[in-house]
Amino acid sequence: MRRYETTFIIDNDLPEEQRGAVIDRVTDLINQHNGLLVMFDQWGTKKLAYEIKKKIRGYYVCADYCGTGTLVDEIERFFRIDDRLMKYMTIVIDKQVDVQTVKDEIAQIEAAAKEEAEKQEALAQAAAAEAMKEETSAEEEADSRPPEDAAPASSETEAEQTENDKDKEVS
Repeated sequence: MRRYETTFIIDNDLPEEQRGAVIDRVTDLINQHNGLLVMFDQWGTKKLAYEIKKKIRGYYVCADYCGTGTLVDEIERFFRIDDRLMKYMTIVIDKQVDVQTVKDEIAQIEAAAKEEAEKQEALAQAAAAEAMKEETSAEEEADSRPPEDAAPASSETEAEQTENDKDKEVS
């Protein structure tokens, strides 16, 4: 069994459902011909290097899979007869591949992605807890301060103080 990478460009003007149908058909072909899908990467809409079928943009997809030559022939036959596809290219990544090794590689990648997602989740929770802590301490600090518009603590009002000052000047 060999490992292949097929990159193809779908017409950008297609609705999402039809793009999904093309992608599903490719994955079905891989499964029908006893292939192993390693990775399916949707790059999205990109500007083309040159016009293809009078279009300047296309939806790029890259499939990394293991299979036989008949699988590649069938996928490329599908690409030739389907008008929704603009271009495709298949390259051989590895001429002799052990399927179990590839499955182990996929498991390691998935485990690393899961671990990274858990780490990001933990960081997000820590940041949220820190923000909540800062907000709580700011509220407590605001509650402990005396209000700014409160009267001064002295027993005399300003009017009484001014009157007392005038009396002292006269005497």
